[in-house]
Amino acid sequence: MKSVSSTGFALFGAALVAISYGLARFAFGLFVPPIRAELGLTPEVIGVIGALPLVSFLLATLVAPFAADRLGARNTAVLSGAFGVAGLALISQAAGAQSLGAGVFACGICTGLMMPALTAAMQALVERSLHGRVSAVMNAGTSIGVVVAVPSVLFLAGAWRFAYVSFALLAGVGVLAAWYLIPSVSRVTPADAAAPPRVSVLQWSRLFRLALFAFVLGFVSSAYWIFAPDLLVSLGGLPAGATGWLWLAVGTAGLGGALIADLADRNNPPITHALMLMMLAASLALLAASPGQLLLAALSALVFGLAYMSLTGLYLMTSIRLLPGRLSMGPVLPFMAVSLGQASGSPLVGTLVNEFGYADAFAMFAAIGILVALLSPWYPRYIDFEPVDVAELETGLQAAFDYQLLGSDGEPLELVTGQEESR
Repeated sequence: MKSVSSTGFALFGAALVAISYGLARFAFGLFVPPIRAELGLTPEVIGVIGALPLVSFLLATLVAPFAADRLGARNTAVLSGAFGVAGLALISQAAGAQSLGAGVFACGICTGLMMPALTAAMQALVERSLHGRVSAVMNAGTSIGVVVAVPSVLFLAGAWRFAYVSFALLAGVGVLAAWYLIPSVSRVTPADAAAPPRVSVLQWSRLFRLALFAFVLGFVSSAYWIFAPDLLVSLGGLPAGATGWLWLAVGTAGLGGALIADLADRNNPPITHALMLMMLAASLALLAASPGQLLLAALSALVFGLAYMSLTGLYLMTSIRLLPGRLSMGPVLPFMAVSLGQASGSPLVGTLVNEFGYADAFAMFAAIGILVALLSPWYPRYIDFEPVDVAELETGLQAAFDYQLLGSDGEPLELVTGQEESR
């Protein structure tokens, strides 16, 4: 393994996240129009298939902390990359809904294993004071992956199979790089290693609130990730190749999410959370209102990309600070909640599109986002004093008085209820 700096690890982690999140997971929505046309799939079927990688992500996430602890960061990252290669290759050869579903399911496993592996490696390579910032940079790698997927749509319209073969090759390069650069992280915990502090009731309550907000983000954003390109083609009448500009805007603006999430994390998370969730909801409404105007659609994508990446980065850093010493577990909870929300929202969007059309379905999801944004004052904070146990405080004070002093003869003097007794 070659040693890397904190900056180098952040950039390398962002590259692996770009492959696992950007290409293996979120790029799927970009190719929905040509895939749906070639395989003859309905919006309802696409909605179900779009939920499969989210389900597999949840299943992988449940075992990811254990895998990172037992297998080590390097082996877990390599295993994640292997699932990515297999899933992307399956998608490139899909002949129907079953094989397509199997491919996206494998890609979801890739996504679920990657971030816990990277955070376990970060614990070994990066100073604790930089964990939040490095995590935000890695999280922004999703946008890089989305941007990388764009040229295949802009310049190779309809060549989605070739695009996924290319993605599989990139994932293979990522596997080799992970084996070379990521530390194994010993499978055996040293006997004298300090155990992480036990998760308190206060921490669990804050994590629960964080998970609820993350669920809503996943639920509302599922409409955009899966159906936004198809909306432009079906409702706006734009060519399939034009959807590439939509994802280019999402990915480009999402890069700014690393900076905004870091600023929000250090200043006022609830206010920033409310603003970003309102922006995300507005992006859905704007796209539904003007699907035939490419410039307004691109503006919608810019707003969506910035808001989504800022929120996921904020959730990531909040969870890490809520669970100090548990870096392989901290990112799991909010990302599980986001994926559960997306898995719940994706089939519902497909059903609503069949029943009411794209515009009304997107408007309903935008309204949900606006309503939940109003609840942002309840966003969990982590810079608070823990409650003081009065009994423990009294015991500590008593112990402070029950100490021994040495007299001039070298014998101890004992203070008992304020009186000295010489021995």
